[in-house]
Order: sequence, then C-alpha cells, then structure tokens
Amino acid sequence: MVNPRNCLISVVLLLGLIPALSPILSAADTATRIFSPQFRTLKVSNPDNFMSPPVIRLNSNDKLIFSFDEIAEDNSWLQYRLLHCNADWQPSRLVESEYLDGFNIDDIEDFAFSENTFVHFVNYRIEFPNASMRPLVSGNYLLQVFDRETPEKVMLQARFMVTEDMANIAGTASGRTDRGHNTEWQQLDMSVSLNGLQNVNPYQDVEVAILQNGNDNTLRSLKRPQRTEGSTLHYSHLPELIFPAGNEYRRFESISNGFPGMGVDSLRFGGTNYHVWLKKDQGRALRSYEFDSTQRGRFLVREYNATDSDLGADYITVHYMLDMPLVRDADIYVDGEMTHGQFDATNRMVYDSESRLYRLKMPMKQGAYNYRYVTIPRDGNSTPSTAITEGNKFETRNEYWVGIYYHPPGSRADRLVGFAVILSQ
Repeated sequence: MVNPRNCLISVVLLLGLIPALSPILSAADTATRIFSPQFRTLKVSNPDNFMSPPVIRLNSNDKLIFSFDEIAEDNSWLQYRLLHCNADWQPSRLVESEYLDGFNIDDIEDFAFSENTFVHFVNYRIEFPNASMRPLVSGNYLLQVFDRETPEKVMLQARFMVTEDMANIAGTASGRTDRGHNTEWQQLDMSVSLNGLQNVNPYQDVEVAILQNGNDNTLRSLKRPQRTEGSTLHYSHLPELIFPAGNEYRRFESISNGFPGMGVDSLRFGGTNYHVWLKKDQGRALRSYEFDSTQRGRFLVREYNATDSDLGADYITVHYMLDMPLVRDADIYVDGEMTHGQFDATNRMVYDSESRLYRLKMPMKQGAYNYRYVTIPRDGNSTPSTAITEGNKFETRNEYWVGIYYHPPGSRADRLVGFAVILSQ
C-alpha cells in the first residue's frame, strides 16, 4: 500500500516548496511573494470590483486576474500551476485530478511590452478560471509561476480562494471590546449559519480564519465556536476576535511624470528613470484620529495619459521620509498590499542621523498607493505593529475577511464553505 505521507512529500518536493527531505515534513512557503528580483508589481484582482478580495465562487462566472511585470527587453517563456491547500495554507492531500479540471501546467500566453516608458518591462496576465483549467473543489489555492525550462524554481506565487457559499456569515466589528471601550482595539462578534451542511460537528469539523485588511500577518484561527444554537455557530468574547485597531492608511498618487500628485512633494528625472519624493510623514501615535476614505492598503496601477496603464505606467523610484526619533531595538518598514506582507531590505527604512529622518528608496510602478509604517522588534518577534508609528485608533475603518472551512470526517482536504467581509463600525 502506498503511504499517503510519502506521496505528499514527493509532490511538495516536486513543486520546489521545501528544499530537502527531513524526518519531519517542513512547512511549505505558500505566502504571496516574488522570489526573483526581475519580477515586480504582482497583483490579484477581480476585474469587476477593485475592492473585492481574491475570492471566486465555485461553479460561477467569477474571474480573477493575476498580473505582474518582468523588467526585461524580451519576454520569458513562463508557465503556471495550481496547488490546493488546507485552511492553514499547507498543501492538501488531494491529487491534481481531484481539484482541477484540466492539465495542471499551462503557458502564459497573454503578455505585452511596455509602451513609451523609460524602464522597459513585459507585462503578463493570467485569467482564472479559463479554458485550460478550472477548480473542481473549494478551498485555498496557490498559483505558482516558473520558467518552462526550470519548473522546480518558482519565480513568484499568489494566494486566492474558491468558496462554495454554503455558510451564511453575519457579524460586526467595533471599538466595544473585552479589553476596553473605544480604546486601541476592535473586536468582532459574529454568527455562522450552516443550514446548507448536514451532520456537522462544529467543535471538530469547522475552522474559522480571519484576516484584517487581507494582511496574512494578522491571521487568527478559531477551532471551535463559543456556543451553538441548532445549525448556527456563535463567535463572541473570544481573545482571537480582538485586533489592534491600527490607523487609516496613508496615501499618495504618482500618475504622471509631468506634475506631482497627491502626497508628492517633488519629482524629477534621475538619468534612467523618474524619482518621486513624497511629502515628509510624521508619526501619528500621539495624534488624534483623522478620518480618511482609503483603499485599506490596496494599490492601483495608473498612468494619467496611458490607454492601458499596465503597459504605459513607468517604473519610478519613490523616496519615503518619516520624521520620527530613532526607535531602538526595532526596525521600521513600509507596508501595504505592494509588499505582500514581506519585510526585508527592499522595504526596511534606514535612519539618517544627520537629518534625523527615516528614509527609504523603493522602485514602484506609477499609480495610486496606500501605505503605512510598522515596526518589527529585533528580538525575534516578527509580528509587525503600528503602535509606535501610526497608533491604534478604534475609529479606524478596517475590513475583516472571514473564511469558514469545513473538514468532513475522513476527507483529505478542507472545503471553504463560506466567505464574507465585515467592515468595522
């Protein structure tokens, strides 16, 4: 008899997700990220709704667009594949024919070259589902892009979800929390109706995953409800439902090299491309809350005069400046959808002792961006925090992504039976 665990190890090794075989199966790196530096501006979007999470409904006409750029004069011959994952974003035990209709490798044939840009690049697009493959089951999915000559080397990867919409989710998020009323926290209170599922043990078979503003670093998992009433599960007054409130995202727009946009102080050509200096930012932890209608961390590629911004938006160098005293024992990073929850040298700020400012130069594609500053301690605690740089204001308008996962007894994968977005009040 074939050992299922050995099969899983073989699949993971084949996909290049872990470097080597060990006595204990290592966790696969399934985060949305770019591995190769020549690729930029990875985005997963709903073509009909810019603010929609990367979620489609099973057996529907929903579509997602995966887009990214390669800084190059000519295109590469790229392919992609899909990996089905459980609620914890680790590979499930399903084989490809069980979760996909179609062959699980396809060429990326939709690409085009940049137009009238100083930095030359190739823009790639993948529409999913498509004629080559479609999902057969719900759950978490990972799309991986690689060169056809080196399929074991993943260039970039992106998460998305497929839901069955069998569970109804209702809830609120507000500053009324078990840690205080209208302070620095927000708390969710919600109920989940499982009327579409039969013979479910909610204390063993159901898991709830929650993300604040789609940020993977905020993931909370609830293994059991607080109480049940028939087929309705109630989740309230649980520690996992309390989140730091954060603050509204900062914004800037660089949609033209002819004039400074919102939040931009100045711009000029720097020999090979344009450089954009943002207005100097101040720390907001000690300031009162100020309302702003933001994209809650998202970015939108845009060039003012381009017919197709994906091809006409140029790559610029954005200069960030944060006027704050030196924070000892912690680093400050620029964070937003454009960083995919990653924190490394590309988005880490450097303190300039002469000007007493934190500075960062980051290559970015023209467009409208949301961003914020977060700190990460150097003591090994990798959880980013807005407490020092932005503050935590209970009034902040956050969105909470709620996914309901069902693991039927004896099954080899988790189903995503419900998904909803709850906006804080």
